[in-house]
Amino acid sequence: MYSKTIQKLIKLFSKFPGVGPKTAARFVFYLTKQDKEELKELSKTISSLNTLKTCNFCFKLFEGEGNLCPICSNSLRDRSLLCVVAKETDLESIEKNKIYKGLYFILGGTVSTLKPKELKTLRIKELRERIKNPEKFGISGASFNEIILALNPTVEGEATILLLERKLKDLGLKITRLGRGLPIGGELEYADKETLKSAFERRTQQ
Repeated sequence: MYSKTIQKLIKLFSKFPGVGPKTAARFVFYLTKQDKEELKELSKTISSLNTLKTCNFCFKLFEGEGNLCPICSNSLRDRSLLCVVAKETDLESIEKNKIYKGLYFILGGTVSTLKPKELKTLRIKELRERIKNPEKFGISGASFNEIILALNPTVEGEATILLLERKLKDLGLKITRLGRGLPIGGELEYADKETLKSAFERRTQQ
């Protein structure tokens, strides 16, 4: 029987996406072999997560002053474009490849055609509010004329795109999706620069 501390850590790690009890146990025993300074640094870094703020406009987590993340507060970004992504890792993947210069909105996930309850977790209402009145959320001088639905080409991604198209149709804006540079079933998070660049360049209007 593991000690109470180890059992507790295994239980905590098991809550991580894609991590089962066996993998969680490997994580814990890896940590037991690290020196005290490394564990202290890890503990300090984890504690600093409490200082992160959520951007008032796009919902990206960030550190610093004000209510907007560095992307949203950058006056040089194209404020006529809004790219909707499912999660922050997708945003980071697009951003690090420097293929897009507009603003973002993090939807908070995707919806499966088999799990209608997931609808409640998506920030569709918040998205509409920010499209209609970006200044209310700190974005001055914005006038969106294109909404890019940058979601994974998976069953869940396609279902979410169809849902968003219905929910945003009355706003009368140009709504596009990424081109087929992305393979069916692929994920934005793992796409290389050329694939993402092709997907953005070949985006199509719905």
